[in-house]
Amino acid sequence: MNTSNPFTSRPMKLEEKSTLVRILLIDDDRKLVRMLAEYLEAQGYQVAAAHDGAEGAARARAEAWDLIVLDVMMPKVNGFEVLRVLRQVSQVPVLMLTARGGDEDRIHGLEGGADDYVPKTASSRELLARIRAVLRRSAAAAPAAERSREIVAGALRIDSAARSASLGGVPLSLTPVEFDLLLAMARYRGSVRSREQLLEQVRDREFEAFDRSIDVHVASLRRKLGDDPRTPRYIRTVRTVGYMLVDADSAAS
Repeated sequence: MNTSNPFTSRPMKLEEKSTLVRILLIDDDRKLVRMLAEYLEAQGYQVAAAHDGAEGAARARAEAWDLIVLDVMMPKVNGFEVLRVLRQVSQVPVLMLTARGGDEDRIHGLEGGADDYVPKTASSRELLARIRAVLRRSAAAAPAAERSREIVAGALRIDSAARSASLGGVPLSLTPVEFDLLLAMARYRGSVRSREQLLEQVRDREFEAFDRSIDVHVASLRRKLGDDPRTPRYIRTVRTVGYMLVDADSAAS
């Protein structure tokens, strides 16, 4: 963003302000990141930052994010490479924010899987509008994913409509909570889901926000999948964050 147009302008009023939306800023310009973080936090978003491509790629893959704002020109690993690596495991929305505003770079970013591409000369108000638009499109896409009847991860098959699951063709006997947890992870396969996010998607259950009983349900689910948490084939624990469903064939990579 143009630092002559600082992020200290009066915050816009949010139509749907949410402190649960998590945004990761990946940019080596620390002053810009600090101003942008302050501006977005004033709008009700939770913001974290990484200041080079390697750190950004690691945090992007290890934690659950609702949106990633990604710079192109960074030390160690550039933004295009971060995007390429990220798209191998996650479909989290990515907005590329860069000083390189040429058509070639913009097309490269969009074809690489970016959801939007904003030059740093854009105003803070435009950036906020673009972030909101990307988040709206992401939310609108979720019901379509939920309507998908069958989800396949290696030998694991989950039929969301029939509320059934099988492993290697053998039906799994799951409790309602176990099935809902498995389905919630499967719908975001390759992305980490925090305990809070998983709890929100468990039907008809009144859990406390940090109720560790979810770990008990996941442990039971793992036993039924024949999954060893030390060498997971399906459910991987991301320490201090939550859980992620991975394909058995890719779990060892």
